[in-house]
Amino acid sequence: MSTTVQPTAGAAGAAPAEAPGRHRILAPEQFGWGPGPVSMPPGAEACVLYGDPAKAEVFSMRMKLPKGYAIPPHSHANAEIVTVLSGAYRVGAGERADRDQTTRLTAGGFFAFEAGAPHFTFVEEDAVLQVNGMGPWVTSYVDPSDDPRQGRH
Repeated sequence: MSTTVQPTAGAAGAAPAEAPGRHRILAPEQFGWGPGPVSMPPGAEACVLYGDPAKAEVFSMRMKLPKGYAIPPHSHANAEIVTVLSGAYRVGAGERADRDQTTRLTAGGFFAFEAGAPHFTFVEEDAVLQVNGMGPWVTSYVDPSDDPRQGRH
């Protein structure tokens, strides 16, 4: 199953409205943290810093992921570009989540996956990530039963 991330206003992590072509300057205390996208397992927090991940435009989003958090094998409709800002995070490529086949990244670590490339993650220490890309940000799980949206109406 795949879907587009749907940011909502205020506490759900969407950035305030911005006019096309306008600059954006935000201090950390201005971030509107809220629950992560429904396409991610519960427990994540997110804030959209720039753009709208649900639209065909460039966006920048931050994610807070708690220790022990994991994202099963999945892919995105467009390239995903991620920088680890803090914590310890493991990422691996492929259709099977195998911790032994991951790379451990800490603050400053970086990864990028092309559209459609399956990957998975494990969080070893509370982590903050910056996700950049071109929307719409669509997540598809290799195994549809891993999709946290199953059973939601």
